Amino acid sequence: MNEPSLATRKRTRLDPADFIRANMRLTPVPSLPEIRLYLAHPGSGLRRLLEPDDDGDESGAEPQPPYWAYAWAGGAVLARYIFDRPSIVASKRVLDLGAGSGLVGIAALKAGAREVIAAEVDRNGVAALRLNAEANGVAIKICDEDVTAGPPPAVDLVLAGDVFYAQDVGQRMVPFLDRCLAAGIGVLVGDPGRAWLPRARLCLLGEHQVPDVGGNGGGEPKPSAVFAFVPDNR
Repeated sequence: MNEPSLATRKRTRLDPADFIRANMRLTPVPSLPEIRLYLAHPGSGLRRLLEPDDDGDESGAEPQPPYWAYAWAGGAVLARYIFDRPSIVASKRVLDLGAGSGLVGIAALKAGAREVIAAEVDRNGVAALRLNAEANGVAIKICDEDVTAGPPPAVDLVLAGDVFYAQDVGQRMVPFLDRCLAAGIGVLVGDPGRAWLPRARLCLLGEHQVPDVGGNGGGEPKPSAVFAFVPDNR
C-alpha cells in the first residue's frame, strides 16, 4: 500500500475540537472562578489551526485569528457584571455577539438566562464554544453566520464583549446594534476602553478590575467597563 504523499498529508484538515482538547488547558478564568475555559498557553501551537485549508473547502474563508482562545477583558467584565447582577439576564433570551470562547454566554446561562444564542463565525471558535459550554454544564445555541448582516434574532438582550477592537468591525456592529434598539432589544457592551469604542453612544453602568488575558494585555487586572448602548439623539 502506498503511503500518502507529503502534499496530501499537508492538505488534511486538523479537527479543531480534537486539537483544542489535546493542546489547550481547561482552567478557571482569572477573576471568574465560576467558569472554566479551554485557554491558550505558550505551548498550545495555535498557529497550526491557522494554516489555510486545502482539502476541497469551497467556502473560501480565510483562517481567523484565534480570538476564541483567550479571555478578553470586555467579555470578562460583562461576565463579572452579570454574575453580580443576575436579574439582568434572568429568564431572558440572550444573544452573545462575537462570542469567541463563549465566556459571556456561559455566564448568562449560569446566572439564569432562559436561552443563549452565541454568534461566532470562526469554525475553530465554534468548536471551542461547544467544548466550553459542555465543560460548564450549559447548552448554548450556536449561530455560525454573520448575524450583523440582517435583522436581529428574537432575543431580549444583546451582550457584546470586545466587539470594537478594530474600526471595520465596529462600523459593522453599530448599525446592527441600532437595529436591535429599534426592535426593543437591550444592548450591553463590555470593553476595556479600546480606540474604536463609540463612546458617544454609551452610558457607563459599572466597572471591574479584570485581566485582559488575550494578546499583549498581560495578566494584571485593569479597569474595564460595562456600558448600555443607547440611541443616537443627535
